[in-house]
Amino acid sequence: MTSSRTPEIPSDPAVNTFQVDLRGLVDLLSHHLYSSPRVYVRELLQNAVDASTARLAQDAAAPVRIRISVTAAGAVTIEDSGIGLTTDEVHTLLATIGRSSKRDGLESARQEFLGQFGIGLLACFVVARQIRVVSRSARTPELPPVEWLATDDGSYTVRTLPDEARPEPGTTVYLEARPGAEEWTTPRRVEELARDFGSLLPYEVTFTGPDGATRPVTDRPAVWDRPYPTPVARRVALAGHCTQVFGFTPLDTVDLDLPVAGVRGVAYVLPSAISPAHQAGHRVYLKGMLLTDRADNLLPDWAFFVRVVLDTDTLRPTASRESLYDDDTLAAVRDALGGRIREWLTQLAAGDPDRLAAFLTVHHLGVKSLARYDRDLLELMLPWLPFETSDGRVTLDEFVRAHPQVHYTRTVEEFRQVAPIAAAHGLGVINGGYTYDAELVAMLPQIRDGVSVAELDAGAVTAHLDPVAPQQELALSSFLATARTTLDPLGCDVALRAFQPVTVPALFLDDRQARHERDRAAAEADADALWTDILGALRGSAPRARLVLNHNNPLVRRIAAIPDTELAGTAVESLYGQALLMAQRPLRPIDASLLNRSFLGLLEWATHPIATSQEEQS
Repeated sequence: MTSSRTPEIPSDPAVNTFQVDLRGLVDLLSHHLYSSPRVYVRELLQNAVDASTARLAQDAAAPVRIRISVTAAGAVTIEDSGIGLTTDEVHTLLATIGRSSKRDGLESARQEFLGQFGIGLLACFVVARQIRVVSRSARTPELPPVEWLATDDGSYTVRTLPDEARPEPGTTVYLEARPGAEEWTTPRRVEELARDFGSLLPYEVTFTGPDGATRPVTDRPAVWDRPYPTPVARRVALAGHCTQVFGFTPLDTVDLDLPVAGVRGVAYVLPSAISPAHQAGHRVYLKGMLLTDRADNLLPDWAFFVRVVLDTDTLRPTASRESLYDDDTLAAVRDALGGRIREWLTQLAAGDPDRLAAFLTVHHLGVKSLARYDRDLLELMLPWLPFETSDGRVTLDEFVRAHPQVHYTRTVEEFRQVAPIAAAHGLGVINGGYTYDAELVAMLPQIRDGVSVAELDAGAVTAHLDPVAPQQELALSSFLATARTTLDPLGCDVALRAFQPVTVPALFLDDRQARHERDRAAAEADADALWTDILGALRGSAPRARLVLNHNNPLVRRIAAIPDTELAGTAVESLYGQALLMAQRPLRPIDASLLNRSFLGLLEWATHPIATSQEEQS
């Protein structure tokens, strides 16, 4: 008989700890967390700065000194006069992965520290075979200094040293490069990385090379915070900084002084147009330490025409400290920065129209993108935003004063076909085929009283063309009947009008509804019985495409006078094909077949009298 008794669970299970393979973890860091071994210099600087911050929190009069040095053999040393470590802290903080003094202690001052993840010194194993740390605690300066010596196999030793090994509180870190990583510990590379990461750090940092010469690493205050004798001198300095950082001379600069958001910096306006889809690379410092030079989530998408350099103490880094954590704080800062760029545009419109015009010549697309969601900005920009219209390239403000009834096309091809004719007959048409233009034109009635907007259709264009005298149209009724019969299978009506320019014999017009009906009819023709019934049920009463024949054109009048019905039909097919090509419409198989048939038919007609004459002579 099977017992139903529940097995007893031990009341005091054994507690085990995770075992960590240091080499495997270093490989994980170097290939998946950090983008490059270069970050080891940042982590060394970060620890030194945080140690100095902790020392000042204990003693505001304490000295602050951070020195980096590199020997000709590539041995890297960084020394600070910070808070230092005791023997217990060495075991707890340096040998326990994930443990951070900034997270576990001094919580009230946590926001003052750069590092919070407890993996900074571990990152040095990406380039180092061995790490030696000599430290003396400022909290217990009477105790001797302590040495922590670790290798990349995961082993370490701790021992106390004589007082002379470290007379003053602080920490010195020595790195011995691993084979294959020597390029990252050369004097030139270390100095370059130290300047890149640490130029805006709040404490003085120096670099000493093999030649013994000491040079400053920090360069504060930031270029945007320095005093200048004149605004022109400031613009020149900022332009030079932009060239150094981004490699271009800015069209303009926008100050990003947002104390509430904890942000100070500058936005540089690109001097040439760029695709909105191009990934931005903004340069972000966190409390003076370079976080990333490839931040792509710092600004709203519409602000693709600027590149930003800023220092912040509010944004949160990811664990790798190479990008920004996309949280509510970043969203608020993003909105604030976008608002500042918008204010700059407003100020240009109000006080510096020449600079605004120069900006819009290059970056009108970005402003149009923003104006779609900002009615006030659209109204502000109306006198400046250029659009392609039947009156030429003018602003919307100018255009609506001349044309309260506005029509727009959905495609560039449609606009270019009707623009000359619309201009000659007083019809106001805007090219809505470019990015954002149709959306902005549709917003005009919201900000301009008395303005109406409609998508251009065949009926609107035809209505603005001059009608032909009734007696003349009656005289051509037989020809028009032939033309309509010829084009009816193609889903196209025929109209006769007189319009300019005279050189245009025929105009092909359709709209979205007409194109939809043509596509439906084509699908119905190719479908089986079931789909034919379904598509037939979807047949609408929308207007069909229209071929408008120009009675002012001599060729059209000669074709209309052809007594041969078959030849007149072939000529109409040719006019239809030519109008389709001029409109740059995609040709359906039935259209391509018509073009081929009409071309060959006209060739046969043109050569028939010659061939007949030659046969009679022979």
